This record gives sequence, structure tokens and C-alpha cells, in this order.
Amino acid sequence: MQTIQTQKITPFLWYDGQAEEAAKFYTSIFKNSKIENVTRYGDAGPGAPGTAMTVSFSLDGMEFIALNGGPEYTFTEAISFSVSCETQAEVDELWAKLTDGGEEVQCGWLKDKFGMSWQIVPSIMGELLSDGDEEKTQRVMRAMFDMVKLDIEGLRRAYDGVAEPVG
Repeated sequence: MQTIQTQKITPFLWYDGQAEEAAKFYTSIFKNSKIENVTRYGDAGPGAPGTAMTVSFSLDGMEFIALNGGPEYTFTEAISFSVSCETQAEVDELWAKLTDGGEEVQCGWLKDKFGMSWQIVPSIMGELLSDGDEEKTQRVMRAMFDMVKLDIEGLRRAYDGVAEPVG
């Protein structure tokens, strides 16, 4: 008999009436994603009967639960989701989709239209920052701080000590 491994820790996200919309938005962006289950409020409330109470969904295999809990709590930058991207095309695609209706921040950070903070990070970033050559890593850090959406070639040029082209 095969045992199904479940995720031990699941992010539980609080929305003000947008849980189902957010889950549909996120699952439309990430591959290997789907809405697993929606529980709805009944006559006992506190939400309107038939509206989503919780939405269980997965993004690229990671489980989440969204709750329509009301206006008492909102997202802050103190919590964010970091997404590792292999290519600039992947960075660009996720950036465009997640900032649609949201806002660009800095250093690869953005807020989506629901106020959730995301970090869209090229996977090479860890390699560039853990090189051991402090001069190179500091150049990469300075370059990152000057970027809004992270640019892999710009980070590589900073690592290599190649000046940005003029013009």
C-alpha cells in the first residue's frame, strides 16, 4: 500500500472576500497548479451563504489554503513568496502576470493585485552571491539594489565586473 506524502506546513492566506478569485489567479499563472477544494459558507455564516469560505489549491505542487476572513487583516511585506526562475523568460513572464493589477517594488520584489508580496529571483542569484569573492558578490548586490525586476545578464555583468553599456 502506497502512502501519500502530505505537506506538513501549509501557508494559510487571509483575504477579504477574494480567496476564490486569488486562487484562480495564482493557479492560472503557475504550472502544475490547481484548485483542490472550495468550502462555502452556509446559513451559519459569518460570510454570505454560498460564498467561498476556504479554497485549497496547489501552486507547482505546493499546497495553500485561502480564507475569506474579512477586512481585519491584510498582507504586508513581512511575508512574501520567493519564486526561483531558471531563465530570464521565466522571470519576465511571472513578473508580467503577477504585476498585472499590482505593483513593481524593487530588487525583484512585487505586490500582486491582492497585496501579496512576491520575490521573482533567478536561480543563478544564489550562485553569484555565494561565490566567496566578496568584491564580486558586492558588485552583484549593488546591481540588484539598482534593479526593479531582476535581469540575469545585468547580474552576470556585475559579477564579471563589466560596466553597463552607455546609452
